[in-house]
Amino acid sequence: MSAPVIEKPRLREGAFGNATALSCRECGHQVELGPHYACPECFGPLEIAYDFPRVTREQIEAGPRNIWRYKALLPVPDDIEQSPNTEPGFTRLLRADNLAAELGIADLWVKDDSTNPTNSFKDRVVACALSAAREFGAKVFACPSTGNLANAVAAAGARAGIKTVVFIPSNLEQPKQVNSAVFTDSLVAVEGNYDDVNKLASEIAGEEEGWAFVNVNVRPYYAEGSKTLGYEIAEQLGWRLPDQIVIPVASGSQLTKVHKAFQELIALGLVEDKPYKVYGAQATGCSPVSVAYKAGVDAIRPVKPDTIAKSLAIGNPADGIYVLDICRGTGGAVEDVTDDEVRAGIVQLARTEGIFTETAGGTTVAVLKKLVETGQLDTTLETVVINTGHGLKTLDSVAGAVAPAATIDSSYAAFAATGLA
Repeated sequence: MSAPVIEKPRLREGAFGNATALSCRECGHQVELGPHYACPECFGPLEIAYDFPRVTREQIEAGPRNIWRYKALLPVPDDIEQSPNTEPGFTRLLRADNLAAELGIADLWVKDDSTNPTNSFKDRVVACALSAAREFGAKVFACPSTGNLANAVAAAGARAGIKTVVFIPSNLEQPKQVNSAVFTDSLVAVEGNYDDVNKLASEIAGEEEGWAFVNVNVRPYYAEGSKTLGYEIAEQLGWRLPDQIVIPVASGSQLTKVHKAFQELIALGLVEDKPYKVYGAQATGCSPVSVAYKAGVDAIRPVKPDTIAKSLAIGNPADGIYVLDICRGTGGAVEDVTDDEVRAGIVQLARTEGIFTETAGGTTVAVLKKLVETGQLDTTLETVVINTGHGLKTLDSVAGAVAPAATIDSSYAAFAATGLA
């Protein structure tokens, strides 16, 4: 199969801000900025390298209340605000005292990314991918997706006025299908799981010119959007890093980029250099990284997903080995929970903090609980847990677990009989 190609005009000056090259995460070989994602020397994954200028807290705080306040740290042009986009980010960081009390944690925060434009953190990564697609002159904006990404790509493409085509597994939750189809008439349901959809997308990217697949041939730019979660958490904590953070793991990119963000903030002198622990959360029905972590091995063995947490159902996670390195290196861990525990996590977060999360968030909350119960997480330290999406997208997952407490006629006597007073 030929390498994915985007037919593009000559790049304009400053098209990618302070980014200088694409650097291989395995061998360090660098290639020029372009629609590339695999190292020509060793076929390792490429990521963005930068030459950052001096950046101050004051400069960032003076920026817009979205991810573009961090544009100096992203592969986007200085005029990014002038390009139509969904302007995601700067979502709320909530002190979760009620959940903390139930779990026995002294200091707990929830980074709630369900309030992004399409109600998931994927709006962040898509905004960066869209900028790259524009600069490369892409004709079609596309993605393979487990749902949230499809929603974000379809909406961003509509906002930008670019044709979008999104590919999803045919058994995806109905609300996520509707949330994509409402933005685009080119939603394609594929028989099979996410890994089958991703394989098809890679084949199309190799054959069709001018197609920007956000998580294939513009993946290095797309992935950088996840850094903004880390930037925001540090800024919202008063420019400091948390002691511990629990992050859901699908491909593993979000976890690796939050860690990268923390390291960049330290290097730039924007936060104090201090130890922190990173924990990964997976559903047992798709937990290849957790299995490898517990076995003490580096190799990730692909699995066939079987879990209600479809947004985490990537059986062959591209960044899995890097998740292992980070969690082990920081003193964290990777843990997994059953579907019943995922459902319980959704309900627990809703009934303690008023946050309705989807299955990925339920997974993360349930893993947090398990980490406490197994002694893997220090309950005396400041901890952040990330909620990546809204529960209205995965209603079926908890439909059988919650219901009216009573059905009564419209009389006070009937109400009194419920014992709810």
